[in-house]
Amino acid sequence: MTRTYWAAGTAVLLALLFAAGATVTAASDSDGDGTSARAPGLYSPDAGFARDMAVHHQQAVEMSFIVRDRAKDEPVRGLAYDIANTQANQRGMLLGWLDLWGLPKVVADEPPMSWMGSADQHGGHTGHGTGGHDAGGHDMAGHDTGGAAAKPGALMAGMATKEELAQLGAAEGRDAEVLYLQLMTDHHKGGVAMAQGCATQCKTPAERDLAQGMVEAQQSELTLMADMLKQRGAAPRG
Repeated sequence: MTRTYWAAGTAVLLALLFAAGATVTAASDSDGDGTSARAPGLYSPDAGFARDMAVHHQQAVEMSFIVRDRAKDEPVRGLAYDIANTQANQRGMLLGWLDLWGLPKVVADEPPMSWMGSADQHGGHTGHGTGGHDAGGHDMAGHDTGGAAAKPGALMAGMATKEELAQLGAAEGRDAEVLYLQLMTDHHKGGVAMAQGCATQCKTPAERDLAQGMVEAQQSELTLMADMLKQRGAAPRG
């Protein structure tokens, strides 16, 4: 358990160090006016991942702060702090890149995770009616999301519903710890699928590398959370 937690903590630290370096790299690729010389398109995987993962990360931060207030177990509180710190930092990077690219943080007609189609689809997506969107910009039937699907009531794959967040906010002690670990396990699985999509499809080197770092760090935390659940006589859901 101690070795596993140390490994997960090391992965978090490396992710934070990489995040700082990636921000500098992205900034160095900008023109003098602060916009990227190679800004991706509005519906590109680069932009779509930045928008979606920023939202995905925000919920992880929210859940982590909830459990820090509801649980007394130090390993769980420590994990929650690491996740909140890392994902808040990464979320800031993703939103910062959108600013550098001169792209909006929200696109009303873009379904969540719609950027996870094939590279060929998005390579030609310059407007409505192409790249996996219909004439109204909505996701077309059969759109590939890399096998990651949102459950009913959740915005994206792995995200908790409002009811689950309320349940977490009302839980105490061991119940709060177990529910948090289960919800965050689902959250990480969805996040890994999305990050793998960017690592494969995104064209911006710094963002692609960040996505790969997310995959590795969150997979390490998944192993840790499985051990924590086992210690509490519980298991991941599904």
